[in-house]
Amino acid sequence: MREILEEHRHNPFFPSRVLILARDFVENPHVKEDPVNYERLLKEVKMEAALIVNDSPYVEVRAVVSPTDDPTEAVNTIRAWTIGLLLACFGALINQLFSLRQPSIYIDQIVAQLLAYPLGKFWANWFPSIINPGKFTRKEHMLITVMANVAFDVGYSGYIIVVQLVPTFFNQQWASNFGYQITLSLSFQLIGYGLAGLSRRFLVYPSAAIWPRNLATIALNNSFHAELNPVANGWKISQLRFFLYAFGGMFVYFWFPNYIAGFLSYFSWMTWIAPDNVKLHAITGSQSGLGFNPISTFDWNVVIATVAPLISPFFTTVNNFMGMLITFPIIVAIWFTNTWYTAYMPININRPYDRFGARYKVTSIVNDQGLFDQAAYEAYSPLYLSASNAFLYGAFFAVYPATLVYAYLYHRHEIIRGFKSLIKRHDKKALNRDVHNRLMSVYNEVPEWWYFVLLLGAIGLGLIALLAYPTNSTVGSLFMGLALALIFIVPIGVIYAVTNMQITLNVLAEFIGGLLFPGNALAMNMFKSYGYVTTARALTFAQDLKLGHYSKVPPRVMFAAQTVATIVSTTVAMALLNWQVTGIKGVCTPDAQAKFYCPGTSTFFTASVIWGTLGPARMYGPTGPYYVLIFGFLVGAFLPLPFYFLARRFPDNKIIRGIHIPILIGGSLNWAPYNLSHSWPAVPIAYFFQVYVRKHYLAWWQKYNYILSTAFDCGVAIAAIVTFFALQWPDIAIEWWGNDVVNNGADAYPGMPLLDIPEAGFWGPETGWH
Repeated sequence: MREILEEHRHNPFFPSRVLILARDFVENPHVKEDPVNYERLLKEVKMEAALIVNDSPYVEVRAVVSPTDDPTEAVNTIRAWTIGLLLACFGALINQLFSLRQPSIYIDQIVAQLLAYPLGKFWANWFPSIINPGKFTRKEHMLITVMANVAFDVGYSGYIIVVQLVPTFFNQQWASNFGYQITLSLSFQLIGYGLAGLSRRFLVYPSAAIWPRNLATIALNNSFHAELNPVANGWKISQLRFFLYAFGGMFVYFWFPNYIAGFLSYFSWMTWIAPDNVKLHAITGSQSGLGFNPISTFDWNVVIATVAPLISPFFTTVNNFMGMLITFPIIVAIWFTNTWYTAYMPININRPYDRFGARYKVTSIVNDQGLFDQAAYEAYSPLYLSASNAFLYGAFFAVYPATLVYAYLYHRHEIIRGFKSLIKRHDKKALNRDVHNRLMSVYNEVPEWWYFVLLLGAIGLGLIALLAYPTNSTVGSLFMGLALALIFIVPIGVIYAVTNMQITLNVLAEFIGGLLFPGNALAMNMFKSYGYVTTARALTFAQDLKLGHYSKVPPRVMFAAQTVATIVSTTVAMALLNWQVTGIKGVCTPDAQAKFYCPGTSTFFTASVIWGTLGPARMYGPTGPYYVLIFGFLVGAFLPLPFYFLARRFPDNKIIRGIHIPILIGGSLNWAPYNLSHSWPAVPIAYFFQVYVRKHYLAWWQKYNYILSTAFDCGVAIAAIVTFFALQWPDIAIEWWGNDVVNNGADAYPGMPLLDIPEAGFWGPETGWH
């Protein structure tokens, strides 16, 4: 019980009942004065201690992760490797292909997991015995899922190359060299994997590192391979059959909000009453307004846009929503007072504007070498942001120090133990408290030096890409970006592992990169990628390492599978990227063939010029228009302090314990393009399943909750793929009121400004800021 208090005293996700028992038993000096009550307390404490020692202390983990293991179960088979690499290549091809198309399409590990099962069963039933290891096992299934998952986010690292190559961007044709592309991309990916391996003692081994999304993946895996079917609160239906029913229902239903009746997705019923009322739209609009609407959507894809309500802890869902609700009046005030000329722009849009009310043409302020041109800038226009987008950067500035301070206050003991275990490699006391660590101890662990060598090799690839090609970037962009990743990976990771919400480093990396490399967009992009992309990849790899840990996949098999799948899928994605840039007519232009307009890449290019070419000093320096937002760093550093001391003063207050400052601030990061309609609908759903059902029907919740979430997500994903290829790709549309109303009136994207452009044809000063 002392160890429980030491590790989990301030963890809002840890069962409060257990903490109360532990404090009463360990810290109450009068506990033995009443022998009867003490005997009752002792019995409860012994039961909880036995449960914690022999299983996970978390009900969520106990619901889906088995506290037993069969080391003889097949996993490292030719079947798993073949199917895993095929699905990794398939995922890399699909996601890379459609990363440049609008609308885009994205597949994730759920699709791979679904496809892997029939492929594995087919192999087990029909392939000859010489290459057939027999029954398709759950460990093989999870290994395939992990191999496929490493391929799904390769595309972001390709944004740098597309921005360099495309004539409408920087037009640097030397970037078509495949050697440059593969060394740069593999560098990003493998640095992430090296960092993930070195952070296992912080993000994988501790029992508090839940990684809630993994629980849904394991629940789906269990449904495919379950041999028993226990009754849960009177429900006898098996998990697999329940999954198929829920999946089928969502697959059919999602056609309505996604294609047949778009109003179900953006249910802006108040704006339909007065479709031309700009103020009403700005406050209540679900598509381009702030979404202040109690009944705003009937679309599961919108419900899960900012948080997964059936997977994430309830306090995460609430903090995410409250972060938006608290900052809602701030954005309204900015817009209605025309602060920073925001009333001349739509209230909730993430595109930059010029003083003429048009989208900012970043190509107008750079020369032929892609460097900043002061004269062109003064002749054209300063850069303006909408009310929500301007506020958003202040929130970003606040969330980074808040994350570091929160991690120190609430998680410093776990972090210190992680460093101690790195030094004392044979000190297994802390690790052996967790049943899954004990079960994994029968397998040979991957030594830290394997990951360190992999990290050094990845750094070497990065140096080749930076120095052997005319990048106009120094090695400082790599090493300083890596330093940023090293600072934040553990604080962000421990929060992500508990809350299922990730604090991304993109804005901080852009801000620092712009200061370090003023006027050099490519160098800023390199720094950003080595700071932000590698951290994001590291967390993805760490999450998969925990998935293998839960599933009892041998660590060395995981190491080989993730490394090989990363190299193969990255090579495939880069080969396809080369074809896209050279083979698609008009790629990344309004006249692009097959709608390859490159929306994400265009945003990446705009950010490159804003932060790398224009530079943060012009926007946020002492003479810049948005200087006041810099104080967000101070606000973020201060905010966790009072709530930490309140939690120490009132340890049993569930509301105070549930306030999670980084996630609260992180909720406000959803603005532009999201709004309240993308966060509020998750709250009642989360309360029903994560609080009411869990409390009153625990057996049902343990058996079906994660299956229901995964089934709905799968139904949305597969229906979106089918609809996309069958109807949206060939431009087949249904024209009727239920679809047209979404794009009519003031709520139509991108929204309407509060004020018309002045008669002079522009707002603000003619040149520069005064």
